[in-house]
Amino acid sequence: MLERFRQFWTNVWAPLANLFIRVGITPDQVTIVGTIGVSAGALFFFPRGEFFIGVLVVTAFVFSDLIDGYMARKLGTSSKWGAFLDSTLDRVGDAAVFGGIMLYYTTADAEADLGDPRIYLYLSLACLVLGNLTSYARARAESLGMQAKGGIAERSDRLVAILVMTGLAGLFDLPLLREITLWALAFASLITVFQRMVIVHRQAVVAAGPDS
Repeated sequence: MLERFRQFWTNVWAPLANLFIRVGITPDQVTIVGTIGVSAGALFFFPRGEFFIGVLVVTAFVFSDLIDGYMARKLGTSSKWGAFLDSTLDRVGDAAVFGGIMLYYTTADAEADLGDPRIYLYLSLACLVLGNLTSYARARAESLGMQAKGGIAERSDRLVAILVMTGLAGLFDLPLLREITLWALAFASLITVFQRMVIVHRQAVVAAGPDS
């Protein structure tokens, strides 16, 4: 759903990307630094309960995912290695975001308006695992010559939802915003996994032919 805004944000960050190109920074370097920034911001600030500033730091580095792609296309250096590195490090960043929230719910300071804080530790873990599973389903399907893109909770949707609501929860001291989002994302991610399984199953049946 949020993929429609990708070109808009790419245009916003294009001047910075062009500056990086002029000074000799490579797309792979942007990818790596962006992942380090996202991971450091999430794993340092979120476990301490400093969600608003944590989201600001993470968001500042999240856009590297658009910048590196723009740079690679403009330089004509798009490659299978770059795509692999980008996808792999995306998983690292996503894990850091939900892992940081999960670590917060292990602390004595954890607040929960909707029940036992430990429930949200488990929900954060569920979001982390199911998010990676949706990405794996797509990657595995593509390795078999099929596609499994789609579902109600793609990566960009999950990331924007958790960052926006976690930031607002920290800004207004309303943990229930973060907690409702964790419930919603856990269920949406589970549904997305099944949706992608159905998409691949249909393609597999067609490929097998009517007599299989």
